[in-house]
Formats: sequence, C-alpha cells, structure tokens
Amino acid sequence: MKIKLLAIGKTDDKNLIQLIDTYQNRLKHYIKFELQLLPDIKNVKNLSEKQQKEKEGELLLKQLQPNDQLILLDEKGKDFRSKEFANYLQKKMNSGIKQIVLVIGGPYGFSDAVYQKAQGKVSFSKMTFSHQMIRLFVVEQIYRGFTILKNEPYHHE
Repeated sequence: MKIKLLAIGKTDDKNLIQLIDTYQNRLKHYIKFELQLLPDIKNVKNLSEKQQKEKEGELLLKQLQPNDQLILLDEKGKDFRSKEFANYLQKKMNSGIKQIVLVIGGPYGFSDAVYQKAQGKVSFSKMTFSHQMIRLFVVEQIYRGFTILKNEPYHHE
C-alpha cells in the first residue's frame, strides 16, 4: 500500500519543512509515502468561498486514480487516539487498497464534489490548525502509527 498526502499551497516555514522531511524519511522504512503539494488557486480575491472550494476540488480530484481511496482530513471526521489510528491504517492495508490519498483542504474546506468522492473523513482535532502545520501533524501521526504497529518504542501510553 502507498499513502499520499495531498495539500494545496507550499509550506513557507523552513522549520516546518525540515520537520516534515524528517518524518517523511522515517516513513520510508515502513511504507511508500508521498507528499504532493498542489499550486494555490490564482485570483482568489475575485472568487466566492464556494467558487474557491470548487476550483480546489477540481484540482484535487484530477490527482486521483480510479482505485484510490480518498480520505479527507476534516473537522467533522472520525476522531482517533494514536493507537486507534494505527489500527485504522492496519485495516486499510489488510483490505488490499493500493493507495490511500489523505487530503488537506483549502481554507474553506472541500467542495461538494470532493465530499461525494470521499470514502472517509478523519479529524485530527476539534481545534483549527494552519494548513502548513497540519501537514507535519499528519506525517508524524502516520509515522507514529507504524511504530505502534511494529511495537517500536516511539509511542508511550
């Protein structure tokens, strides 16, 4: 199985980039992982929230392969503790899915078309995080999940 994390816009903070890279490199020991950053939508000042979500949605949906499982990172998604998230990943691997695509939406969330295409939603917190910071949190939690599955001494409970 492969996990792809899709996000719109680049990460500006060099410290965040370095930390994301650290966890991406650690993940190579467990699974194929890819962070794909899509370009920001142009001329957003001239677009309504709905139009911006629709344009971002079109961009996101173009990145999917027919058999990808689309999981949205959404505040209304399922909450997990770290061990539960590790088990969630294990179930996905056991099901024979070739690729999970986790998506961080734009500032206003997802379009209706993206919600309709999604096979699940995961929440990382009831709090709101910057789109740049959540990238780090997601990559770290995927790494944490695999260390839990391998009984490695990273996670403490």
